[in-house]
Amino acid sequence: MTDLSLHRHQERGSTERAALDALLDDVLAGTLSTVVDGKPWVVPMIFARDGDRILLHGSTGAGALRHVAAGAPAALAVIAVDALVVGPTTFDSSANYRSAVVHGHLTPLRDVDRTIALDVLSERILPGRTAEVRPMTRQEQSRTLAMALPIAEGGFMVKTRTGTASAPTEPTDAWHGLVELRTVALEPEPAPTSTAQEVPRSVRDFAGARVLA
Repeated sequence: MTDLSLHRHQERGSTERAALDALLDDVLAGTLSTVVDGKPWVVPMIFARDGDRILLHGSTGAGALRHVAAGAPAALAVIAVDALVVGPTTFDSSANYRSAVVHGHLTPLRDVDRTIALDVLSERILPGRTAEVRPMTRQEQSRTLAMALPIAEGGFMVKTRTGTASAPTEPTDAWHGLVELRTVALEPEPAPTSTAQEVPRSVRDFAGARVLA
């Protein structure tokens, strides 16, 4: 069984499910890792939490995804960097972050469950979009591999750092403090082939919720 315990800064670690859910619901993408033919394999993926499972998808032509869908152990890592912590020295500098690693085995989804999962993924990324466009065709679904990673007790670790820079341990005039970071959305830009007269509500709502105040 994978050892998820922290050996340094144990106070930053947590196995609270609420902390994991909050992070997964806030972050859009993570990195899925496994081992293929004795070599490490990592790929960035957009995901969605659906209750007690994490939904992921990709092309059925991706060999490594078929590898994890067949039962190979995998881990999904996500991180949000919330601030740069500028210390009085470079050694004392850090970052405020929220991160998590979820270990487990992915299960391929088929038929109705796959259809529902793909809609959940779309709604997670852009709420309301599925009602604005046609449903996926059977051919499109057959070319899409949908998988679920269960969230199990003992199978994840959340790690966070908060607070400002630590107090200097020596006399210094160097500035130290915090630089907060935010992810913001810019004005939506239509594609050259788009003939729609207005930006749809799903896109407006998504962008509007991420405007820098």
